[in-house]
Order: sequence, then structure tokens, then C-alpha cells
Amino acid sequence: MSPSLKSAAETVAAQIRRQEFIEVLAHHDADGISAASILCHAMLRAGIRFRLRVRQDVNASDLSGESAYLLCDIGAGMADLPRTTMVVDHHLPLFEGEFHANPRLAGIDGDRELSAAGTAYFVAQELGDNRDLAGLVIPGIIGDRQEILGKNLEIFNNGVANGIIVPDRGLTLPGRDMIERWYTTTNPYLANISGAEQLVEDFVEQAKDPSSPNKPLMLDVLISRVVLEAAPKATLAGLRGIWGDTYHLQREVIEDAHALAAVIDACGKTGNGDIGATLCLRSSHEIDRAWEITRQHRIRVIDAVRTAHPHEGIAGVFEVKDATVQSDVADILSRDLPASGPVLVYAKSGEYCRISARSPFSSSLELGPKVRELAAACGGSGGGHNLRAGATIPCNKIGTFAKGWQEAIAS
Repeated sequence: MSPSLKSAAETVAAQIRRQEFIEVLAHHDADGISAASILCHAMLRAGIRFRLRVRQDVNASDLSGESAYLLCDIGAGMADLPRTTMVVDHHLPLFEGEFHANPRLAGIDGDRELSAAGTAYFVAQELGDNRDLAGLVIPGIIGDRQEILGKNLEIFNNGVANGIIVPDRGLTLPGRDMIERWYTTTNPYLANISGAEQLVEDFVEQAKDPSSPNKPLMLDVLISRVVLEAAPKATLAGLRGIWGDTYHLQREVIEDAHALAAVIDACGKTGNGDIGATLCLRSSHEIDRAWEITRQHRIRVIDAVRTAHPHEGIAGVFEVKDATVQSDVADILSRDLPASGPVLVYAKSGEYCRISARSPFSSSLELGPKVRELAAACGGSGGGHNLRAGATIPCNKIGTFAKGWQEAIAS
């Protein structure tokens, strides 16, 4: 750990230790819920009481009264937070309070090399011996589409050395059985396969070895059929995403890291963040319900990709009807379907529009600052990473935002 990151982790951990009770607020995705759960494990072991709530966003006005607040994967981009707020995050920082652990403040790439969950892990180590929590960092890495390098690699290596994480290679698709893994796949999204349950059932049946009495599945045959079916409308990155590095998490209730990330993420985005956190806190009581929430959410994402509506002819801007899926749809449109540049997806939620913006790795456009600037000009708020960002604005300003976005990506 770099000296400045270690110092920040020590400072936040010391402030946590001073509290008798902490209100923990977590962002509603896999990284945010994993980060908060890591710290809740550590606080529980240290005898510190807490309440964990999973939120899509937080306003400074939400942090009222005498309570101590700990924000996970959220808060870094808010300059108006009370200075005593504790923030464990990896987004572009505006918060200048003393108790802020963030890789970007230490010169570490928060887009690729350290997630909020990874940052929380370093804080947790300052609260005690919490090396067994390394496995919960992996869903944060997967959920935020980071890489196993830099500080992520350091945590990964520690987890492997301590028998917490067992690396492997295989299918990266989450699901309870082989059919569900394919027809609900959204990471990657496979045109003609995602959502096509009957076709997948047929492919699986056709890929069984007829020469053996038990008819075992010939996975290479199944993958070949899927690739041939999906290839005409797929990107190379999407097809490559079918198979790759997998991680067995030896201490978690869902052992496969890609599956755990998908389930936590779906629970958080559908308003069931408490169930996602329960899984991260190593209770399997709600696991069947969590899997069904995940299946239904992924089907909604697939339907939204198919029905995404271009906004007034502006290239790369789309509207979807479901405000729980626009983030996932933006990821898919920018990664798994042929696209020429940055993508913006929005959905209406009452009087407000939720916006998710994505930029390919080859783009020099820094999304976080630009989205924050455009959102502020529209009377809303926004920010995030250089490659992935989000905003919330009044719906009557979406035309203004879209035009500003068009000008920004053209410059």
C-alpha cells in the first residue's frame, strides 16, 4: 500500500474506532455493497454497532443529527458533505474532509486498479486481522469492470496466499444451471442468445454427447454454437467475455465470484440491497430469493437493450423505460454491441431522469467531470469515473443535457 493510502486508511479506521454507533450508507451496486459489507464485518468484530443502508444516491441533507456517517462507494464527488463524514470511495474526489480514503488521492488509478471494495479492505486491515475478507473485494472488481493489477493484484495475491481466493479458468456467466447461465447473460450480452430461453435449451440438448449413456454436455460444442449464433451482432470483447478467469471464494455463501457479483448487483439495483448485503455478511437465508431477483433483473436488462429508443436522432443517446436498468444497458451498448463512441442512456423516474454515461477505453473524453458539469447546468448532480459516470437531472432538462453531451463528445 502506498504511504498516502495507508495513512488515509489509518485515519478513517481510527475515526471508526472512536464511534459507538455508525450509520453506513452504501452505493447500490456490487462494489458499493461489497465495500460496506467488508467494513461492517470489521466493525462487528471490533464491537462497533452500525446500521447499513443501501442507496442509489445520497444528499448532504440526508446526513443530519449527531450520528456518525460512513459512506461507501459514494460521497467522494460531493463537496458539500459535513467534514466529519467518513468516505471510503474510488470516484473522482471533491470531498475535502479529513476522513476520506480514496486511491485517487494517492495517485492510484481508481478506474482500473482499486475499487471501493478494495479501499474498504485496506481500511478493514487497520481495524484488525480481516484478511479473510479479501474474497469480497473480487465482486467489486468484477462489478466495476476493473482489472487484477496494481492494488487489486496485491489484495488478490494476499487472498490466494491465505486460501481465501482460488483462481481458475472457465465460463464467466452467472446462473444456477447451464441454461440460465446462457439465456440470462448480460455480461457479456449476446445478441440472439440473451433472452432466448428456448433456443438455449435446444443448443444445450444438441450439445450432449449421444455416444455416452449419461449424455454429458460437450461444452466446447455448446460454446461453438453460441458464438456462431451471436457473432454477427457481437463485438470481439463480448465474445471473449464468455470464457476467462474465474475465482472461487472459499468463505462466501456464493462461491463463484462472477455469480456473487451479479447477485449483489441485481439486488442493489432493484431495491433489495438488504438481501445483497445479507449475502455478503455470509448468511444464505435469502439465497434462493436473491437468485430469482437476479434472473428477473437480467431479463429486464435484456428487454431494455432490445427496446432502447434513440433520443431525437442524437447518436449514442438512448432512452429506456426502467430506471433500474439504465446503468447495465449503458455498459452493454458501449461494450458488447458495435458502437462508434461514448454512449449515454437515461430513464425517467418520476420528475427526474437517471443518466448513465460510458466511454470506450480508447476515448480521451473524461466523463466524470463533464457529466458533473452538464448535470449542474441542468439543475442536477452527477460525476463518477473517467470512463463511467452518472447523473440525476430534472426530466424537463434532458434535451439540454443531450445537446451538451453531443457537443462534448464532438469536441
